[in-house]
Amino acid sequence: MSRVGKKPIIVPNTVNVTFANGVCTVKGPKGQLTFPMSETITPNMEGQTLTFDRANDDKKVRALHGLTRATIAWMVEGTSNGFSRNLQVEGVGYKVELRGRNLLLSLGYSHPILFIPPDGVEFAVATPTSFSVKGYDKHLVGEVAAKVRELRPPEPYKGKGIRFEGEYIRRKAGKSAGK
Repeated sequence: MSRVGKKPIIVPNTVNVTFANGVCTVKGPKGQLTFPMSETITPNMEGQTLTFDRANDDKKVRALHGLTRATIAWMVEGTSNGFSRNLQVEGVGYKVELRGRNLLLSLGYSHPILFIPPDGVEFAVATPTSFSVKGYDKHLVGEVAAKVRELRPPEPYKGKGIRFEGEYIRRKAGKSAGK
């Protein structure tokens, strides 16, 4: 039995989970998410506890068992509490600021970059060199954070660029002195 798939999900009172026509819909105070489920996975809702059973022990069904449980667990977490990804900007003259709900980045290029977030994602700037990406959809928050990091990834010589909080950048030695 899948260790992930057999763990129960405790659904808070503020979140509503419904299953209809092979689709799971999770509604909470932060938003609403949907997930198409396989017909081989059956949900069991008992009070505030949600568990999943699988039809057989095929390899693909076992994988879907854990995937379905994990995805619906983060949907419940996201619609009740939300997710955030913290990023840091490092480099001389590099900074970020909030313009409305958009992010204005000065990253050493000849022009500033205005990043417009998709619906369901917002930015929060703590200092000019650190900010966070927040939202209720875990995939979307991670994707937007990766796209922002892609604008100026950290380079290995001085470490300048945008990095995730706690990310380790492997440094390289610079040019050697002449012979």
